[in-house]
Amino acid sequence: MATAAEDYAKARKLGSKEYQKALSEGRYPYLPALDYMLGTRTTMIEEQVGMTEIPLPLVVGTVTRGRQESFARNFMPLLPADTEFGTKWINLMNYQTEHGIQDAITVIEFLGKFYVSEGNKRVSVMKFLEQPTILANVTRVLPPQSDEKEVKIYYEFLKFYKCTSIYSITFTEEGSYEKLAEIAGKDLETPWDEDSIIDLKSAFGQFSKVYQANGGKAYTTITAGDAFLVYLEMYRYDSLKIPLPEEIKKNLSLIWKEIRIRANGNQIIFSEEPQLQKKTVIPIIDNIIKKTYSETNPLNILFLYDGDATKSRWINGHEQGRKELEEVFPGIVKTLACDCKDTEEEFADSVEAAAEDGAEVIITTSPVQMEHALKAAIKYPKIKFLNCSVHLSHEAVRTYYGRMYEAKFLLGMIAATISEDHRIGYVSTYPICGNVANINAFAIGASMVDPEAKIYLTWSCLKDEYWREYIRDNGLRVVSGPDLIKPKNADNEYGLYTIGENGEITNIAFPVWKWGKYYELIVQKILNDAWDTETENAKDMAINYWWGMSSGVIDIYQCDTIPYSTVKMVSLLRKAITDDSFSPFDGELRSQEGIIKEALSPRLSSEEIINMDWLNDNVVGSIPSFDELTETAQKTVKANGLPIMKSEGMKKEE
Repeated sequence: MATAAEDYAKARKLGSKEYQKALSEGRYPYLPALDYMLGTRTTMIEEQVGMTEIPLPLVVGTVTRGRQESFARNFMPLLPADTEFGTKWINLMNYQTEHGIQDAITVIEFLGKFYVSEGNKRVSVMKFLEQPTILANVTRVLPPQSDEKEVKIYYEFLKFYKCTSIYSITFTEEGSYEKLAEIAGKDLETPWDEDSIIDLKSAFGQFSKVYQANGGKAYTTITAGDAFLVYLEMYRYDSLKIPLPEEIKKNLSLIWKEIRIRANGNQIIFSEEPQLQKKTVIPIIDNIIKKTYSETNPLNILFLYDGDATKSRWINGHEQGRKELEEVFPGIVKTLACDCKDTEEEFADSVEAAAEDGAEVIITTSPVQMEHALKAAIKYPKIKFLNCSVHLSHEAVRTYYGRMYEAKFLLGMIAATISEDHRIGYVSTYPICGNVANINAFAIGASMVDPEAKIYLTWSCLKDEYWREYIRDNGLRVVSGPDLIKPKNADNEYGLYTIGENGEITNIAFPVWKWGKYYELIVQKILNDAWDTETENAKDMAINYWWGMSSGVIDIYQCDTIPYSTVKMVSLLRKAITDDSFSPFDGELRSQEGIIKEALSPRLSSEEIINMDWLNDNVVGSIPSFDELTETAQKTVKANGLPIMKSEGMKKEE
């Protein structure tokens, strides 16, 4: 057994190593001092948390600068053993070995991390011994509320702490505490019962140990809490209440790619044009490995819908695309569709049956299905899973969507040519990623034809407002309505239409989702063995197919009543879009609040287009808050990963 003096030598060696590492990386090599970081705490609110066990990994610095240079950043000592400091450290180690340190340290907690005001050497000894926690008397210093990401996450943590008194679970993304509470069947408003708190502590504790022991320490950009949340997206929370380390290790081995994507910042590769051919170096070997399909060995594809194709405009479009897919690949592709698989049990049963029948591809058409699809994809890694959504970053489920904003831009131009009073209604669906771009592209297209055009925005997903009433109350005669026709009892209030004095509706044009073409391109990738090549090239990033008019998956239909000059103008701009020589988001862009992009700035990237949270300056309206949405809309917004929500009221026309 090593003596305390030998332990000090080892600890000092660890400190010296950390010191040199910090210097080589251009970082301050000593303990950070809170008072130096903040300048002053006199204007900040303080709260007494009291005596509690705190996680030692979250003890990261000291309060004052007095002793900070005695320690490296990892709290290991730097001074020689024959100094007064070294002697006291060695004596403290002897005391810990013989009696155990019982006295609490005194710390200040700021943004979820702890800074020691009394007890630095106790922390050093306990960290050297790799103890998980230490008893501390905690005072909390509250930062001023702001829009800074770190501060917003911290105030989410405070709500979580108030309910659970748990310090050890930390996150790096907003909304994570609420998501964890939801998984546990709780919320962040009501204190949790003792059993639920114990269950969570136990689940996270066991997961964290296995995660860190099997490679988790290598991911420095995320916390164990982040990885824990990734794990819970794939596996039931109940499975961790009585955790088995070997089971956790086995499950982790299947989802390391998902964790790496999370550690890589949830980055997404946007495939803006379909790559249908596999790049290979040795064609002969490639032909031997490539799997071939035929009538006796077809590619089996299951379409799983979250509703009834005979009732849903959206699902009906995908169903027609499925039928077209079989027509394009007769005998070679065999498809099956299942409706109303919206519960986890129904979904799992459908996937299991499909797997037994030899399904190789499973397609889900709504972002609300992503949670179920993800769990199924982990269970059946040989099946290719797709989800019709945008900006959801997972390796196991590939996402796909269309650049509908291109078609909306052209429809906006057409609308402006027929509006006599410069006022155009626009009915949008959900305030989700990608959809705001559709609104703005339409508004930009209209303003290019008519600089006085105003776009009156309403939503079909609001609890207390009916979009048809909004159109009527504002006396709008030109309207961009729902994109799709009702499967049953079809009406003509879709696409771009006009409303006559007597209420008569005349259709002008409408956007077209060519799902049959989209699925044809996806299947062609699989048949050509190009799917796996994309996975290899992704390098810890998710893949999202983000195809548009140039791929033939998006288009518009124009009625014969449109003047030939308008058709000519639209045709010219359509060609420019498909040639990639023009985008609605080229040039200067202005929101309701001011300039977004100067005239000579680069074109907005796919990421920027998808994540738009602003409305063009000629839009009359706003993005609704979460509470304004119907229950169905709230589910869709939550499932879409990055909901875009604002709480402002409707902007009135001046």
